[in-house]
Amino acid sequence: METALLVVAVLSLTGWVILATDIVTGAKFVLYVDKVPLPSREALAEFPRLSVVVAARNEERHLAGAMRSILALDYPDFEIIAVDDRSDDRTGEILDELAAADPRLRVLHVTELPAGWLGKNHALQCAAEEATGELILFTDADVFFEPTVLTRAVACVRKDSLDHLTIAADVRTPSLPVEMFVVAFVVSFVGYFRPWRMGDPNSSATVGIGAFNLVRKQAYFDAGGHRPIAMRPDDDLKLASLLRDHGARQAFGAAGRMVAVEWYSSLREAFRGLEKNSLAAVDFKPWKLLVGAPAQLVTMCWPFVALFATSGPLRWLNAAIVVLLLAGQMVLLQGGSLRWWIAFLLPVAIPLLIFAYLRAVLLTYVRGGIRWRGTFYSLEELRQEGSRP
Repeated sequence: METALLVVAVLSLTGWVILATDIVTGAKFVLYVDKVPLPSREALAEFPRLSVVVAARNEERHLAGAMRSILALDYPDFEIIAVDDRSDDRTGEILDELAAADPRLRVLHVTELPAGWLGKNHALQCAAEEATGELILFTDADVFFEPTVLTRAVACVRKDSLDHLTIAADVRTPSLPVEMFVVAFVVSFVGYFRPWRMGDPNSSATVGIGAFNLVRKQAYFDAGGHRPIAMRPDDDLKLASLLRDHGARQAFGAAGRMVAVEWYSSLREAFRGLEKNSLAAVDFKPWKLLVGAPAQLVTMCWPFVALFATSGPLRWLNAAIVVLLLAGQMVLLQGGSLRWWIAFLLPVAIPLLIFAYLRAVLLTYVRGGIRWRGTFYSLEELRQEGSRP
């Protein structure tokens, strides 16, 4: 038994060392947008017109504050196109009131969803077709922006001739259980997608984050817009893949607390939220999640337990893994609201995350599909569309 545990510890430690090395060597490709100096007035005069696109369905809780933060952006020339996607709360009313007070905001009201589309993807496509900017920022209706972040981001796009820049949002959590869950999600997400390699010309890694997907409009329409991914619940991730496959120059950025969102208000809400895209995120291959579950338990939970349950070399090997996990958290979460020491709670948080995505997969198969934004989509049609590039 001890020999088997030694083998597991050595393999786990080797994996974490490889990942840590990848993070360190890939850090040079990350754009630290919050550190970018603000351009001069002369330089700003040459910045292109930009369209901010927001899809909103039943978003009245955060909508007014989020939209006001967009209207307060200091970018020299931009418009906002917000889509009320069949809301049955005050979303449409709030948007209309804001638009009446500021001509930079235009509101589109979608009353029917065409066949073959997920609601959000259809809303984003509709708004993009109305955009007059050279650049389009796709964002969500609950995201809050620091006034200078868009100017700094476009400065990066211009400097590096980018077609797509995505920025990680600072996730604000209302309670310790939700923060613990989000930290576990972040660890798993970045380990799987390796976003720091997005700007590496020798890597195929790519990622899109719904809070901040800034794209060149020409590159977006050259890739077909949202039409090729019309039925993808993981639209932000697949938009990034679509752009990469069409030769777009991409980069991943960090901006501290300049782009912020409250992801979920409770664990119950988080579990429900992951129902829609857990299976899609692994390209409808449930075996990846089934294999990933024990792998995460062994590599991210057991090392903490082993500190107290083992001795000698085995304890030291697992102690090294714990140190790497904590150090990785300090790097990944620096500058944001999530606290690195929450990593000490991974032995509790990782099982919760595993429960959430396995529950999502089970419910998807039991129900025969997912319900998202008020519409049911069968697993058959999602798989058919999801298998397309």
